[in-house]
Amino acid sequence: MRVLFVEDDALLGASAKLGLEQDGFAVDWATDGASADRALVSHRYDAVVLDLGLPDVEGERLLRSWRGRDDRTPVVVLTARGFVLDRVRLLNLGADDYLVKPFDLLELCARIRAVVRRTAGQSSEVLECGALKLYPESQTVLWQGQRVEVTSKEFWLLEALVRNKSRILTRRQLEDALYGWGDEVESNAIEVHVHHLRRKIARELIMTVRGAGYSINHDFVAR
Repeated sequence: MRVLFVEDDALLGASAKLGLEQDGFAVDWATDGASADRALVSHRYDAVVLDLGLPDVEGERLLRSWRGRDDRTPVVVLTARGFVLDRVRLLNLGADDYLVKPFDLLELCARIRAVVRRTAGQSSEVLECGALKLYPESQTVLWQGQRVEVTSKEFWLLEALVRNKSRILTRRQLEDALYGWGDEVESNAIEVHVHHLRRKIARELIMTVRGAGYSINHDFVAR
């Protein structure tokens, strides 16, 4: 699950990014409204965590702009304002949820997952592709009814392929799904993750389309 974290405070931003990553999220951290806006235009995120007190633009104005151009990415707002009317205004502007600072990181993780589930219209999302089942909330993989132990990045790669099961995903698209800004990515990282998934589940699970990328093998998983 990829999250855009928008916060100008260096200490809070660094600690929250680390905590979110340890809880299984891929995180891009933007420190101002302009870079956050560019990121949301050029990348697909499962959710945005937005601080209202940014140095270049008010968070409320940014949120209003996103909703005005019909960007429906779930947004959790971080605010120091605890009054009911302030919270109601944020929700009316299009925020999906909010947390009052200071906040607990575990609660933030839970709220991010909750708004993503609500947006998907499910209380607990399950992705199915033939004999393969993925549970994003717990990062659980079932193959032919049996649980398969995978790492977070292996799960994210598999999730990206299943969510786009009618498409071929390029190496760059898969890297974007697995890694945040500034992360060092080995040139063969995707190939290594694909190799591990084939070894853990089945060699025929993921097809390599030479010169194009990777896709789920529909015929194989449907058996």
